[in-house]
Amino acid sequence: MKFDDLKSHARLFSEYTELRVQDDTFMTVAALNGDLVNNVQARKAGVCARAFKDGVWGFASSPEQTDEAIASSIKVASENVKFLAKKTGSGQAELPAFTGQGTYGKYDPSKDADQKEAIDFIKDLENYTAKKYPELQSRIFRISANGTERHLITSDKADAHTYISRANLMMSFKLLSEGQPIDLYDVFGGCGQFKNLFDEPSLYYSKIDEMVENLKQKAAGVYARPGVHDVVLGPDLAGILAHEAIGHTTESDFVMSGSIAADFMNKEVATPLVTLVDFAYEYNGNLCPVPIWIDDEGVAAKDAVIIKDGILRSYMHNKQSAAIFKVDPTGNARANEFSDEPLVRMRNTAILPGKDKLKDMIASIDDGYYFVRSSNGQADSTSEFMFGVVLGYEIKNGKIGKAVKDCTIAGVAFDMLKTVTMVSDDMSWSNAGMCGKKQLINVGMGGPAIKCKIGVGGRE
Repeated sequence: MKFDDLKSHARLFSEYTELRVQDDTFMTVAALNGDLVNNVQARKAGVCARAFKDGVWGFASSPEQTDEAIASSIKVASENVKFLAKKTGSGQAELPAFTGQGTYGKYDPSKDADQKEAIDFIKDLENYTAKKYPELQSRIFRISANGTERHLITSDKADAHTYISRANLMMSFKLLSEGQPIDLYDVFGGCGQFKNLFDEPSLYYSKIDEMVENLKQKAAGVYARPGVHDVVLGPDLAGILAHEAIGHTTESDFVMSGSIAADFMNKEVATPLVTLVDFAYEYNGNLCPVPIWIDDEGVAAKDAVIIKDGILRSYMHNKQSAAIFKVDPTGNARANEFSDEPLVRMRNTAILPGKDKLKDMIASIDDGYYFVRSSNGQADSTSEFMFGVVLGYEIKNGKIGKAVKDCTIAGVAFDMLKTVTMVSDDMSWSNAGMCGKKQLINVGMGGPAIKCKIGVGGRE
């Protein structure tokens, strides 16, 4: 897809301009109780241009990847921004330049699975599960894969060609317990093409066995007791907390719109055990789930250390907000499709590991809960959150007890983080994080386990 002569179009730039050519591919195959219910393969491709003048932007896009479409997009974006600048321009004259250049990631056609291969993979898992566990009321298997290739140039000499892919296997099972449906899901995979991540279906038989055992424990489990409890949040819960309840409040566009984080810069928002980072592309020498080497404004991406030892230290920025706050941009400008403008978005958000062992964290609780997996979550600009929990356990006298049926946890993140007393020494990333801020986009989230006090929604 790379346009070797894309830079030749820079002669058409009359204002600060970003020009992006993008090609996205999608594949999904799903089966319910052995019946194929989804079999989709799609491609979206096009070009866009965005121009800046006096604090406003002009944008244009086209689903054609031709020289004529590129020239037209640049022309329309420039005309749009000149018109808007006359009407609503703020006088902001310049954007900071932290130019990124280079080629990152590589597409390998041999690592993609075709539809038949994906269907056969699912059929193998379905046959194993249906034969071994006939008591299951519902079995869902879904394979999904997506890849995005982008070539971006800007007025300030950015020149980036990137390819990022993700492949996932989702499994969801359901039992009936006392006439009520009890379900559980898990997701495997992550960054890479399908054949980078998945080999033989038989390698997932043990995962199926583990899921069914957890589901049976959950079906025989108890309801959580409502109230504020001592809990250990596993990495999955810690990750969604970092993303939803903290991350969004510290995106600079939300800060300028009045999020609670606007009032807490350089103030304590957590215990000193908590350091929270939005990683650009690498953690501890390994690629993050969604590596962003250069963002969609051409900025060479860097890690954003949001909370350092309990103190709120920074926000996530694009070029324009960085200029307003008089700081460096962090490379957090991301767009989903070619027809989308870049927004301030998270990349890979996580609390850093501490020094505690998970077993010691559990042993330190006389009466509480260990919550392992979330279903969904939401938070608002005050950092108030509510998340569903689909896998968890009682903690009684420092030991894991009965499984817990579905419940919710809730609180205000900037208060809850001040109750963190232990942080585990390991790190785990979720495999399929998504964010729906105006544009649905892949994100990474994860972390260690954390011990804290939190509100639990359950039954007396």
